[in-house]
Amino acid sequence: MALTIKICGLKTPDTLDVALEAGADMVGFVFFPPSPRDLGLEAARMLGARVHGRAAKVALTVNADNNLLSDIIEALKPDLLQLHGKETPERVAVVRSRFGLPVMKALPIAERKDLSPIHLYAKVADRLIFDARPPREATRPGGLGTSFDWNLLRDINPGVPFMLSGGLNAGNVAKAVAITRAPGIDVSSGVERAPGVKDPAKIREFIRAARATERPIDLSQADIV
Repeated sequence: MALTIKICGLKTPDTLDVALEAGADMVGFVFFPPSPRDLGLEAARMLGARVHGRAAKVALTVNADNNLLSDIIEALKPDLLQLHGKETPERVAVVRSRFGLPVMKALPIAERKDLSPIHLYAKVADRLIFDARPPREATRPGGLGTSFDWNLLRDINPGVPFMLSGGLNAGNVAKAVAITRAPGIDVSSGVERAPGVKDPAKIREFIRAARATERPIDLSQADIV
């Protein structure tokens, strides 16, 4: 099964090019000033044009109002809006209708009860993205490099495509996909050398490791216990 791979928090032409050349399906751009990955509208305009249709452009916002969303859409011309804040199902529906773009809603996960809103958001969002719930004192909702118990998502079927995020890297992505059977994965801090600073080698390594999960196991070569 083909896996949708998203590299999020891109800020420079060089790292964007690496993600595209390595085969990312989605490239994410952050519009949230507290984040070290915050892009800004002028940079978004330049980087967005650089994609040239080679991947889907995703605009990540946190509790953004309509004016900010309009400005982001004008600058980036995204293919998908990612709402990563405390947007209600009603707000998701309004954004999707008003701007005419697919919407992916992020849901923070730490324990089983965090799965309860899934059915509400699945009715109004085109995709869901499951991320680790941030600690209470955190100043931003994602990109913190922490994961959650992936077993919570075992056999889950929300009714819409979903992505897995939070603490992923080249070393654990195969395990994460094996447990959750996620059709899509999202990485940000797991391909960085410092907060907000992407590492080209880590981007390539992550995409290579993720793509390897698409290949069926050759039983003739596998160790049988």
